[in-house]
Amino acid sequence: MRIEPVFLFDLDGTLVDSVYQHVLAWKHALDAEGIELSVWRIHRKIGMSGGLFTNQLLREIGVEISEERIDRLRRAHAASYQQQAGQIRPLPGARELLQWLSGAKIPWAIATSGRMETAAVNLASLGVDPATTPVVTRDQVKYAKPDPDLFLAAAARLNAPIETAVVVGDSVWDMMAAVRCRALGVGLLSGGYGPDELRQSGAFRVYDDPADMLRRIDEVGGRR
Repeated sequence: MRIEPVFLFDLDGTLVDSVYQHVLAWKHALDAEGIELSVWRIHRKIGMSGGLFTNQLLREIGVEISEERIDRLRRAHAASYQQQAGQIRPLPGARELLQWLSGAKIPWAIATSGRMETAAVNLASLGVDPATTPVVTRDQVKYAKPDPDLFLAAAARLNAPIETAVVVGDSVWDMMAAVRCRALGVGLLSGGYGPDELRQSGAFRVYDDPADMLRRIDEVGGRR
């Protein structure tokens, strides 16, 4: 009996070219709080939940932070990101990949560490309607990546065992979450992480971007 796969996609850096807009939005929010932090340090944490993101970054530089300040940072990040909505574009091949999967009757869902307040911008750029497409955001789970909750919830939305899922993401946090929930991880280079980093975190295949993955979709179980 052939086991049919389902595909679970991260959003930022995986389907949408938005990682650096998130970096700049976090930089703006941190600057507003008088917190000096290099841009490269911010980039290395994109893909985590906002709360874990701020905790890790500020622990690195030895800054104590209250829950109130974390919430203020999150809201400032969201507002700054939304101001960049006009710059957000799908990555090459993203729409075509999703359309191909739908045409091949292969179920797929989106699972993002972002809250709907920022994810809505990305979904609009993709032409994805969360009312008709399974989308799981940070608002809907207890923990975000690198915990596996988002991908487990997305598989449940598709009524599929997580062991049949192919998790597609651009960060080490996506790959770590995939390993923890016993899914297969596919890494994309379109978020700025290197191929060795993705493989060391659990990716069994690495592609440049969604277009490259679509060209070799048979390698990850995608067949009509």
